[in-house]
Amino acid sequence: MSPRPYRLGQRQVLAGETRSKILDAARAQLETEASFSIDAVARRADVARMTVYYQFGSKRGLLEGLFDSLAARGGLRGLPSAFQQPDPRAALDGLIDVFARFWSSDRLVLRRLRAMAALDPELDEVLRERNEGRRQGLRVILSRVDAHRDGRSKTTSDLVDVLFALTSFENFDVLAGPERTPEQVAPLVKRAAAAIVGAGGRPIRPSSVPRARGR
Repeated sequence: MSPRPYRLGQRQVLAGETRSKILDAARAQLETEASFSIDAVARRADVARMTVYYQFGSKRGLLEGLFDSLAARGGLRGLPSAFQQPDPRAALDGLIDVFARFWSSDRLVLRRLRAMAALDPELDEVLRERNEGRRQGLRVILSRVDAHRDGRSKTTSDLVDVLFALTSFENFDVLAGPERTPEQVAPLVKRAAAAIVGAGGRPIRPSSVPRARGR
């Protein structure tokens, strides 16, 4: 029997181990430094710069791999179960739960990635593309809410944008502060989301806005 299949299997295992080693180094780089580059990650992983390129093709490929790794660690694979909820409001609650856990899983890394994106167009583009998946998920859920309203569509792009901001990392980070857990933050977001969806995105009438005292 030819040893070739066995050797090929060994190479695949080693390549997988190298890939994991580089991704671990990329995450560690962001945990300890407010900078990110192929050279820095290669040094931390103790591999040649070309090895990183061989595994990921480019800095963008490395970032994509890092986001996939963070998503797996943070439980984003639970999203399909949330979307399978027959009640669209339960699906929205499920999405909020999943993202509350994900945003808390690597807060420092996610915070630094967003700060760096302000100065790195390539990273900013990758982040925007990833965020669009959440926006599309919200759009689908809201379309199902509309279907439960006797076909009277009240979903607007503004409503999607509001829920998109509400379920963002930035909002979670502020609400969580130094002490709140995902289990404490998620109910706050759910109540706000339920109020927004329940109002159908209608603007608050001036008469219902409390007036400031003394005026």
